[in-house]
Amino acid sequence: MAPPLPTHLDLSAVASCDSWNSWLLFFGVESMGKLWGGRFVGSIDPDMEAFNASIPFDERLWDADLRGSEAWVRALTRARVLSSLEAERLLDGLARVREEWGKGSFHILPEDEDIHTANERRLTEIVGPVAGKLHTGRSRNDQVATDTRIYLRDEIDVLDVMLADMQGAALELAKAHLNVVMPGYTHLQRAQPIRFSHWMMSYFWMWQRDRERLAEVRHRVNVCPLGSGALAGTPFPIDRAALAEDLGFDSASPNSMDAVSDRDYIVEFLAWGALLGVHLSRLAEDLILWSSSEFRFVSLADAYSTGSSLMPQKKNPDSLELLRGKAGRLTGNLMTLLVVLKGLPSTYDKDLQEDKEPLFDAVDTLKLALPVAAGVLSTLTIHPDRMRDALSDDLLATDLADYLVRKGVPFRESHRLVGLVVRRSEELGVPLSKLHMRDLTSISSVFDDDVDGVWDFEASVERRNVLGGTSAETVKRQIEAAEKLMLTFGRERRK
Repeated sequence: MAPPLPTHLDLSAVASCDSWNSWLLFFGVESMGKLWGGRFVGSIDPDMEAFNASIPFDERLWDADLRGSEAWVRALTRARVLSSLEAERLLDGLARVREEWGKGSFHILPEDEDIHTANERRLTEIVGPVAGKLHTGRSRNDQVATDTRIYLRDEIDVLDVMLADMQGAALELAKAHLNVVMPGYTHLQRAQPIRFSHWMMSYFWMWQRDRERLAEVRHRVNVCPLGSGALAGTPFPIDRAALAEDLGFDSASPNSMDAVSDRDYIVEFLAWGALLGVHLSRLAEDLILWSSSEFRFVSLADAYSTGSSLMPQKKNPDSLELLRGKAGRLTGNLMTLLVVLKGLPSTYDKDLQEDKEPLFDAVDTLKLALPVAAGVLSTLTIHPDRMRDALSDDLLATDLADYLVRKGVPFRESHRLVGLVVRRSEELGVPLSKLHMRDLTSISSVFDDDVDGVWDFEASVERRNVLGGTSAETVKRQIEAAEKLMLTFGRERRK
């Protein structure tokens, strides 16, 4: 049996030990080696060691892992598995480990297989053999699931703030350019006149759905699997409801087998990230087109543009092109995990180690992309004259059909008649508004002198004064509703 932990440590003697195993020997404890090495003979193949290790990427879970371990110490103490003195030593030791991570002085060793091994190894160096009691009733299966959920919950909160900041940038842009009228497009063809502010608000509402979905994902992330053990549950009288509350979870997982194998919450997050990436890509595509010389509707700030190594005149929208490109990366992360999961048998399998790299990459990608997108919008220059110059009579063809409808012509007939008017305009090579009255009346006698009122772009957008329409009044209502949402977000964030 190993000797008890000394009350007073000779720190100079401890410092002379060149590894944690030497430190253990200093106290008369044999090397712990691998956490799972008792039944194995010989050492693991070096290639297998590298293939198996996750510490190169899961070290970012250090804080979540320590939080889970601290809560587990308290749960074991409540269950009278640990004495109060043992719990105090463990919690003090974990605080030391946390301090080292925070200061950047924590040293990962070659034998550290994963973040759990690294933290437990360092804890053992600090507090001695009592550290071996920390893992009582716990498996790395429920430990990693807990760590990942804590980590993702925290990152979701960060991403929600970033997404709201981007919404705020869009909202300010819409308010600043409320009355700018421009062509609206379908199939990349000029369709009908709209307000620029209406276009901008269309993205605000896309991102609002993204925020709502993210809140739903967070709810399913916030379930505590700790206490599920390897697959069958812990044999010690752990109050899992109290444990979940201690870690800030909404509830404890109801089934231990499902708890250690469930990665649905990561799939949902990656699906959310992929869809948000698509929305950012669509915004980028619009602005890439509109910033081109052919459109010149907008100009990007130099801070979000780059140049050419060959052509000195170039100003490239690389910020937007990268936003567009990242959508493929985010979608690929989702596909990676879906394929990993599709053939797994019940409970934990090592394949699940492959969940972290796509998750971490998605988080990192979005934490870079969202501030860039917000910065592009907050520094964007709008060119109302260019937008106005791009308005043409053909954008009012539907208004001309509506004119006939108001005079009693069924819409299908008015649509056909206006099609004939458009053809006559093209044959004569004149804009619709410049057609002579005899040209119009030769197609339909319903046309009258009041048709001149159709050729007004401002009147066109104002006629669309319905909920969700592009009139000034309805866009203002959208903005007011959006501002209320942003205020609600602000209050929730301050809580």
